[in-house]
Amino acid sequence: MTGNHGADVISALPLWRAEEDDMLECVQIRAEARDVKTFVFRAQPARRFAYLPGQFLTLELPVAGETVRRCYTLSSSPTRPDRVAITVKRVPGGLVSNLLHDTLRPGMRLRVIGPAGDFSCAGRPDAGRLFLSAGSGITPLMSMCRWLGDLGGPFDLVFVHSARSPLDLIFRDELAGLAREHPGLRLQYLCESRDGDAGWSGVLGRLDAGLLTRLVPDAGQRQIYCCGPAPYMAAVRAALADLGCDPDSYHEESFDFTASPAPAAGPVAASAVGAGYKLDFTVSGKNAVAAPGQTVLSAAAECGMRIPSSCSRGVCGTCKSRLAQGRVDMKHGGGIRQREIDQGFFLPCCSTPLSDLVIER
Repeated sequence: MTGNHGADVISALPLWRAEEDDMLECVQIRAEARDVKTFVFRAQPARRFAYLPGQFLTLELPVAGETVRRCYTLSSSPTRPDRVAITVKRVPGGLVSNLLHDTLRPGMRLRVIGPAGDFSCAGRPDAGRLFLSAGSGITPLMSMCRWLGDLGGPFDLVFVHSARSPLDLIFRDELAGLAREHPGLRLQYLCESRDGDAGWSGVLGRLDAGLLTRLVPDAGQRQIYCCGPAPYMAAVRAALADLGCDPDSYHEESFDFTASPAPAAGPVAASAVGAGYKLDFTVSGKNAVAAPGQTVLSAAAECGMRIPSSCSRGVCGTCKSRLAQGRVDMKHGGGIRQREIDQGFFLPCCSTPLSDLVIER
């Protein structure tokens, strides 16, 4: 089969429809770095993917009789539409990352929601970009970098990636190849130690304002895209503030699945004003009261109810729950399908009660 014929076959495939399509088959697994693997998927039935570089999928995995949802950014590029890929670092004690590393094999299938998300350089100013990442936070930026490379035109990009050691540098060889092919791509690596590579001659340390100024003197004139662990991104924001960078030029992506976010400022607790709706959680036995205009997720957090969540915008579907009784006003961003709504599911992060609720949590 010639390359052109293969492209014709792919372009003839129907588009993946996030509202209806949800099944992927693993077709390849690649080791990328220490404790990091890339999982490549194709749609079942065959579909052609269209998404923005930097968007994510929400995986739905059966664990101990329950469905667990986790968001993983696509490390693949939409310029290669017959496959999608996620790159996952094994996290000590991590439920889903260890499950994927230990059990997922080519030929196995899983359900997903998406792609979704608005963390992307596509459609934003392209005069000059700065990518800042740490650990597996490199994945959405790698998707964007691959996309820029595949487009073939000139681009101006400084890519600064931080890792614990040279052994933990993800996509190192591929990025080096992209830099050789595209003069506009400049790479900088930061490692905390030389572990596993005593001859490492790169930069040692952690990113701060001084180091960022030395590595990227014109950082303040660039569109900045950042992804990594929460402490890393907090350090980046502090460094950029010290440098006087325009907040509007800064974009970040992160996921936190450990607990619900802190209750949002704004509505006073209903118990204090004598108004609102009661929330009964049937599995945990907890109860809460939602103030007028307060989301179910925020009210649940106030009573100590920990609902896994990530985006808090109705995009990822991580907090999806079954509503046994009651009505809500849900303004979601694609993290739930109509058929799931018809089956009684809703997203607490973007839903405010219209009555007392009974929730299967």
